[in-house]
Amino acid sequence: MNQKIKYENSYVTPSKVVCIGRNYVEHIKELNNETPDSMVVFNKPNSAISDRLYYFDAYTRFEGEICFLIIDKKIAGVGFGLDLTKANIQNKMKEKGLPWERAKAFDKSAVFSDFVNFSGDITKLSMKLHINNILVQEANYELMIYKPDSILKEIESFMSLEDNDIIMSGTPKGVSTYNISDEFLGQIYCDKKLLVEVKFIVT
Repeated sequence: MNQKIKYENSYVTPSKVVCIGRNYVEHIKELNNETPDSMVVFNKPNSAISDRLYYFDAYTRFEGEICFLIIDKKIAGVGFGLDLTKANIQNKMKEKGLPWERAKAFDKSAVFSDFVNFSGDITKLSMKLHINNILVQEANYELMIYKPDSILKEIESFMSLEDNDIIMSGTPKGVSTYNISDEFLGQIYCDKKLLVEVKFIVT
């Protein structure tokens, strides 16, 4: 069954989720990664999409992100997303120079809020993630190494973006593991206006 996300007042089916890795300097430092020479891009399949946050194991890490819905090759909507990562598997893959799919593309590993139409000033976008009422992640346009326009251009240089595909623009510092019953509150702002707010209770 194809997974859907809610955009405005209807449900749409993304063919894929395109993710940008290592897009915030402080996140690169916290994981002791090398700063890449070019944009890190990887995909999650439609089966990874979920509107619920599940607990997998003690090694699974959350990564909060500003996410974009694509229509007609342009950013049409914005939402909040969690890129879930099986960190123990990813570390093994990185050590051996192997692909990350087992760590990144598993079912229900792309957790999304509803998406809202967005045609405002993209340079004013920001994101906050609270867990159990504690602010754990905060990001904004200025902190991105690669801005949304350059992300779109890079993706389209080698891969087609279909209507309703989602771009996850990368995570800032503050990633960690999580537990059953944790309460996540994700928010997307444009300047100081709240555009999206979503709550997930881990099950």
